[in-house]
Amino acid sequence: MKKASNLIWGILLVAAGIILGLNAFGFTHIDLFFDGWWTLFIIVPCAIGLFNSYDKVGSLIGIGIGVFLLLCCQGILRFDMLWKLLFPAIIVIIGLKMILGNFWGGQGSQAFKQIENGSGTAKGGAATFSGTTLDYTGEVFEGATLDAVFGGLKCDLRGAIINGDCAINASAVFGGIDIYIPAGMNVKVRSNSFFGGVSGKEQRNSPSNQHTLYLNATCLFGGVEVK
Repeated sequence: MKKASNLIWGILLVAAGIILGLNAFGFTHIDLFFDGWWTLFIIVPCAIGLFNSYDKVGSLIGIGIGVFLLLCCQGILRFDMLWKLLFPAIIVIIGLKMILGNFWGGQGSQAFKQIENGSGTAKGGAATFSGTTLDYTGEVFEGATLDAVFGGLKCDLRGAIINGDCAINASAVFGGIDIYIPAGMNVKVRSNSFFGGVSGKEQRNSPSNQHTLYLNATCLFGGVEVK
């Protein structure tokens, strides 16, 4: 995928160089520096990301922002419409996440589906305009759905009974989620983030660890942290 990305960028740069050369000799009069030309540095990388990145929703968001800014520079839309469209855009983004997650779910979504379709039980918790702590000490844990909307949520798995791989679907919208995991557990993360992200995902991954936590995270002006 990296080779494909380099190939596309190489073709674009060669094409731009040829056009500039032809313009210099007067053979063509193609204006590469049109109003809003700089938005291509947002649109093109995000378009490439649709093919070589797991973060499909993030790429779609980037394309949408780039196209919006381009239309503003062209005088088709007004910049002050950005704030009017912000919350409708958030709703659309959440919907896209739910739709596209079925196609690009990865290992995390597969693990969660196995829990739902099998004999396991997926737990759940939410924090909306509030703070919530979920402590699963002494409970068998196989998976959970965690949502934080304008609030904070803590999920403590350090004392939970974990007999195999588990999965968590976490959504942080203008909020934060802290997940405390026991020692000796791998963490595999798939995230769709827009002005937010997942931290702590690089720790504890070792071939000697017995179990893996598959984390599907959606962060919109929020964050998920694995501790």
